[in-house]
Amino acid sequence: MKTKTPSKLEKILAAGNLAVTSECGPPRGSDPEAITKKAEMIKDHVDAINITDNQTSVVRLSSLASCIHLKLMGVEPILQMVVRDRNRIALQSDILGAASFDIHNILCLSGDHQQFGDSAQGQNVFDIDSMQLIQTVRHMRDEGKFLGGDDIKRPPNMFVGAAANPFADPFEIRTPRLAKKVAAGVEFIQTQCIYNLDKFELWMQQARDRGLHEKTYIMAGVTPFKSAGMAKYMKNRVPGMDVPDEVVKRMAGVPKEKQAEEGIDICVETIERLKECEGVSGFHIMAIEWEEKVPGIVERSGLYPRPEV
Repeated sequence: MKTKTPSKLEKILAAGNLAVTSECGPPRGSDPEAITKKAEMIKDHVDAINITDNQTSVVRLSSLASCIHLKLMGVEPILQMVVRDRNRIALQSDILGAASFDIHNILCLSGDHQQFGDSAQGQNVFDIDSMQLIQTVRHMRDEGKFLGGDDIKRPPNMFVGAAANPFADPFEIRTPRLAKKVAAGVEFIQTQCIYNLDKFELWMQQARDRGLHEKTYIMAGVTPFKSAGMAKYMKNRVPGMDVPDEVVKRMAGVPKEKQAEEGIDICVETIERLKECEGVSGFHIMAIEWEEKVPGIVERSGLYPRPEV
């Protein structure tokens, strides 16, 4: 039971165009305008918008509800779904809920441990892991069946994605982990934000050596720095992040009022270099609470106008 209606994102990637996605974090309240205003800023410069799922384990408006608001605006959403908070019953139910609104993209994630968020006493679920969530979505779509074996009336029509971090330790398992996700059935990958380009290109070389770039679409993640302080924080305090010393020095080497501009310059240079990297199928621009900068980054990187499909 193959996907009958490809998502816009899938069509753009399948046509060989460099895709562009971005992401919006839902608000800590129920006002939908907080998400629709962000989406309005970037919708004409990206092909689809990720909606994060209680990122950093902090309670927010649900990813599914936020995706529906985007859909109602005529914007293509990517539903992020973490396995931290739901068992296999709730996960399958939410997948059907998304499918009922014709949401056709999903990103399967583990989720940050709840000790990082605002509900440290909350119970982890992790009934299945992110690899098994990939398999679950593919099983529901391709076999038209629930995990329990019963048939699904109108199976979900999902383009299945996952995240990859080329920089987490130990580095030598990064490519095998990507290979496992490909074997599980992932169709597109969005990576952790890239600052160490040499290491990323080495990871891509290893992926190409295994032919993984031909089995899944790999989208390179980028995040512009707002300040030298942000660069230092991400280098020293964010697990799995690799910010080289020379990047921190470059950010610190300009006056404070010019640091945001410098951060955007670094982001654009990163995209321009990785456009030449074989196997990179697009870019995922994560401008955290800085969505207004996304259009300029896309335009300066030569990725605008976006192709029509």
